[in-house]
Amino acid sequence: MKTHKHLFAQISAFENLLLAAHKAAVGKREQPNVMLFFDRLEENLWRLQEELQTQTYQPGEYSTFQIYEPKPRMISAASFRDRVAHHALINIIGPLFERSFIFDSYANRLGKGTHRAIRRYQHFLRDYRRYVLKCDIKKYFPSIDLEILKTILRHRLADSRLLWLIDAIIDGSNPQEAVTDYFPGDDLFTPIERRKGLPIGNLTSQFFANLYLNPLDHFIKEILRCCAYLRYVDDFVLFANSKAELWKWRKRIAIFLQGLRLKLHPQRCYIFPARVGWKFLGQQIFRTHRLLAAENVRRFKKRRQLWRKSPPDNLEQRLASWKGHAGQADTHRLLHAMELL
Repeated sequence: MKTHKHLFAQISAFENLLLAAHKAAVGKREQPNVMLFFDRLEENLWRLQEELQTQTYQPGEYSTFQIYEPKPRMISAASFRDRVAHHALINIIGPLFERSFIFDSYANRLGKGTHRAIRRYQHFLRDYRRYVLKCDIKKYFPSIDLEILKTILRHRLADSRLLWLIDAIIDGSNPQEAVTDYFPGDDLFTPIERRKGLPIGNLTSQFFANLYLNPLDHFIKEILRCCAYLRYVDDFVLFANSKAELWKWRKRIAIFLQGLRLKLHPQRCYIFPARVGWKFLGQQIFRTHRLLAAENVRRFKKRRQLWRKSPPDNLEQRLASWKGHAGQADTHRLLHAMELL
């Protein structure tokens, strides 16, 4: 496995920081903090470049808020200046790690979004016509072990200044939900002493979360020899014609995850017949067709009622976005009934 050196100069190059600023601003150009940064763009980028090159850069505070659908989660928003630094980092290291990812991991990758994952899921349903194992990891983002993550990164990266920046971003993360799980070899205090958790909302967190489970992908494909497997963040699915084989794989996956200090979610791991339509990434997927999950439709209807009382400035954009998402399923009648066609 190739180890990469001498990358930091590319990350801190002004051209890369400028590209990172424009990427970080996509869809957010009207936000006050973004407008303020772009008002003195060159000055702000030169200052950020100097802090990076002198290794005096320190991440700022996070703004946090709660969301409750589809499940309660704390979202953490970094300052725009920090988001520029995140994009500058991923611009350079992202393509290097991309080569190590399996074809069927679908999170935070160009051309590998939710709709592509859903279509692949349906393709596997048609080819493997008997059973499906669907798994979810318990409290994934709050459970990511930061020392293990750093070790995974150091397997491929050997640039000391680059590793300083990565450590600064990881260590600068705000505290996440406490998770106290024990694993073989732990003593009473181990779960408290090991720092865990990445903030949901960062580009770097999304990338690191995908990378953290890359060893699991290779274990399932190369050791378990599962031909039909896909993963989107911490949701992953295995297809086979033998229920017994899937049960065996589930046990081995649970053991493998212990090495990453992760556990399967006890209430969200199922083995079910392929003929049964099951929810995955917001759609209920059958061999022959796909439907939007009922709760997705209910949430949109509630939002739409609020928009009618107080229309947001980008109402048309929001409606078009949801219509585009819904149109990926077999929803012609639904969209017609909701007067979106």
